[in-house]
Amino acid sequence: MNIRERLFLEVDATARSNGISRFNRFICLLIIGAVLLAVLETEQPVAETYHQMFRAAEWLLFGIFLIEYCLRVYIAPMNPLFSGKYGRLKYIFSVWSIIDLIALLPLLLTVFDGTAFYLRLARLLRILRVSKLGRFTKAWTLLWQAIAKRRYELMLSGMAALMLLLVSSTFLYVLEAAEQPEAFGSIPRALWWSVATLTTVGYGDVTPISAVGRFFAGITAVAGIGLVAMPTGILAAAFSDAFQNQESKEA
Repeated sequence: MNIRERLFLEVDATARSNGISRFNRFICLLIIGAVLLAVLETEQPVAETYHQMFRAAEWLLFGIFLIEYCLRVYIAPMNPLFSGKYGRLKYIFSVWSIIDLIALLPLLLTVFDGTAFYLRLARLLRILRVSKLGRFTKAWTLLWQAIAKRRYELMLSGMAALMLLLVSSTFLYVLEAAEQPEAFGSIPRALWWSVATLTTVGYGDVTPISAVGRFFAGITAVAGIGLVAMPTGILAAAFSDAFQNQESKEA
């Protein structure tokens, strides 16, 4: 076994059928550590006190993730999904490769532009590093398979929810705009109230005043319970089917 084959077994998450390699376990621990550091850094007193430590840790993570990315590009053609003359190019434009590149961006954003917006964006991207863990679990693959299998049912439930939101917002605008122009003075404003009601999170003290407005608001709230539950049931059934299929293949 040459060096490239050994690297493939250690670096590629699909190369082993009996768990993940030590290299990938190390990367998983680094990802978790990077996310925890990103969370702690949002506390201003902590960030100011340990600024140099956070900076050094970010440079270290950048270096390790850069080496990891280069290794994955190097061994990519050994994966059947990226075999052929343009295998490395196909890998570079794959979803996991793009996620790996996003993991490298936070440091570059803070180096080239230190404005508040870019600092917040860099912190967001640091948190998104947790998505790198997805390549190490079969559950992530099953999730996408379940969504793809039920995409038409999910689209139908989504369209039904959008229709309900639009109709509800229009009625509330017509009935409540004169009394509460700040909350219902336009369809977009009423739409925000409908979204908050449909998802059952509430919208503070803003409620319809007229009897007819409360009637339509009640319909929106009750219908929202069913429409929110609909995609949940669809996905639950899809997940159950996906896990059963996976178990039957492994049996």
